[in-house]
Amino acid sequence: MRAKWNLFDIVNVVLMAVVVCVMLFPFLHMAAVSVSSPEYVTGNRISIWPKGIHFDAYASVLKDERILIGYKNTILYVVLGTSLSLLFTTMGAYPLSRRNLVFGKTFMLLIVFTMLFSGGMIPTYLVVRSYGLLDTIWAMVLPGLVSSYYLIVMRTFFQGIPRELEEAGKIDGLSDLGILLRVVLPLSKPVMLTIGLFYAVAIWGNFFSALIYLRDASLYPLQVTIRNIVLIGQLTDTTVTTVMGDKPIVLESLKYAVILVGTLPILLVYPFIQKHFVKGVMIGSVKG
Repeated sequence: MRAKWNLFDIVNVVLMAVVVCVMLFPFLHMAAVSVSSPEYVTGNRISIWPKGIHFDAYASVLKDERILIGYKNTILYVVLGTSLSLLFTTMGAYPLSRRNLVFGKTFMLLIVFTMLFSGGMIPTYLVVRSYGLLDTIWAMVLPGLVSSYYLIVMRTFFQGIPRELEEAGKIDGLSDLGILLRVVLPLSKPVMLTIGLFYAVAIWGNFFSALIYLRDASLYPLQVTIRNIVLIGQLTDTTVTTVMGDKPIVLESLKYAVILVGTLPILLVYPFIQKHFVKGVMIGSVKG
């Protein structure tokens, strides 16, 4: 049976089409410029379709040692930070989801308080320095290890798991840790993947912490390297020959190639967990 379209559906489709076009245009434009010939780029003759296609900018980017070091560091920070963040968020959310937790409401009030008020950038820097974390990988991981918001979302998700399953686990002789590992976590795949994606995206795009806590260039994440290369465009000529190799490359193409190389990997992760994404967010947000 053919579905009937009403005015509301038509307006929604049109609005969504406009939003999609607006969001895709910058990526398509950057991709087109990054693979177009210099004469077309310098003449500002590229919209969303490349002209004179070549891949010199990408070849230069992928051969640059700074990009490779940035990738290695960023992948390390993402894997280590996301794993630890999920571990500690789970360790905090599961006890708080128990109704019989002593001072449970007090702990929740303290957690919510941190969402409204923070110590600020300078006190945080002083704390990081006092623990000797400056110029270490831990400076990129520990300061933002647990998000109060994600902890509350995960706690709410755990509260929605039927108590009968946990009681059955206790009858089978499982401890609280055994119930968490064998009963709760296998049912929590949607929220774990969703919050893990949020943590991973935040760490992947985090360059501000590196600017504050890192001075060693060998520890810079990819985003700081991209920032430094993009900023060169404010100080140099339109065509560069020494920034990333001996071959002349239009700076605009180079910048867009660097941005796309740094952006695409994290975007490619989303399709693999899309089916869990909406379910994880909705279940963790509608139950209070």
